[in-house]
Amino acid sequence: MKTARAERTRHETEERFLDAAERLLVEVGYAGITTRRLAEEAGANHGLVHYYFGSMEELLFQVLERFTDRLVARQREMYASDLPYLEKWRTAMRYLDEDRPYQKIWWELQAMAWNRPEYRERVQQVHAAWCDAMRGAVRDALARYRLDGGPLDADAWVTLIVTLNEGIILERLSGIRRGHDELLGAIDGWLSRLEAEAA
Repeated sequence: MKTARAERTRHETEERFLDAAERLLVEVGYAGITTRRLAEEAGANHGLVHYYFGSMEELLFQVLERFTDRLVARQREMYASDLPYLEKWRTAMRYLDEDRPYQKIWWELQAMAWNRPEYRERVQQVHAAWCDAMRGAVRDALARYRLDGGPLDADAWVTLIVTLNEGIILERLSGIRRGHDELLGAIDGWLSRLEAEAA
């Protein structure tokens, strides 16, 4: 039977591996991470990677899911605030630049899942967490801005917003920014007009 101290030691070592993998995913990407390099970064025995996680891929997906949980909690808090949707949108758009480390990890693991079907469900769950976090705020905004009778329901708007964000993120990770400021500026202007009318 494991003692509380042994459990605590294991948990602390697992967290060191997860922290190290998070840093390395941002720095070199999943293809550049070896078990030995990860163990060196974590300051732990390389044999523990497979002992604790089963595989390097499992560890990397736990990194993504842990990081997602932190950011989705932040998003839920932001969307639950009493601020007008326009301000929530502006805050979310600022995160497009601030969350670059997460975005790199997200795309790294999506790319891994393109050729590893057994990981696609994990990617889909992360995607669903982001969609679920914003759905209520989008539904409220549609009612406030009198768009809820239009051709797109809340789920379709969420899909459009997530797809827009992912496209912008992917391009920015590749160093492409052409047209982003103009597009986001036009959307901000449109939402500003809707908010002024609703107020």
